[in-house]
Amino acid sequence: MRSGATRAPRAASRLDVFIARMSAQRALLGDVAARLDVLGPVLELGLGNGRTFDHLRLILPDREIFVFDRAVTAHPASIPDAHHMIVGEIRETLAFCDDRVMEPAALIHCDLGSGDPSADRAKAHWLAPLIAERTAPGGYVASGLALDLAGFAVLPRTPDAELGNYHLYRSPR
Repeated sequence: MRSGATRAPRAASRLDVFIARMSAQRALLGDVAARLDVLGPVLELGLGNGRTFDHLRLILPDREIFVFDRAVTAHPASIPDAHHMIVGEIRETLAFCDDRVMEPAALIHCDLGSGDPSADRAKAHWLAPLIAERTAPGGYVASGLALDLAGFAVLPRTPDAELGNYHLYRSPR
């Protein structure tokens, strides 16, 4: 029997979904950057290899960007300075970052999905209230996790965002 022969057919490969997610991420962040009319820093939840942080620096050059992750494994060119890199469990560091992040965020980008639906639902459950607390009035949240953000507007998604499971929210003013 061929590998995977018993799997149900899928509409898109994992590569298709990844490409759609990256395309949606770039498009959503670019769209938000072009219309961002709220004061405050940017919070990047999950540094990973640093690609999104590097992109945010280019499209939002006048914004202070704080990055949260449990460990730093990115290429050295894609790592913020020590003041803007907050290392530790995001569940803890995001809740207690007031000494470094002095004002609510104009944009929070969250790329913390694991691909495990149960783990992602659990993460979204504890993460949503922390994100809501840190978002400025009128601020945006772009996320690879579906978040239950009470009072936030759920903004329309492109076909790539649908396929790549990417979400965009705006907090009330």
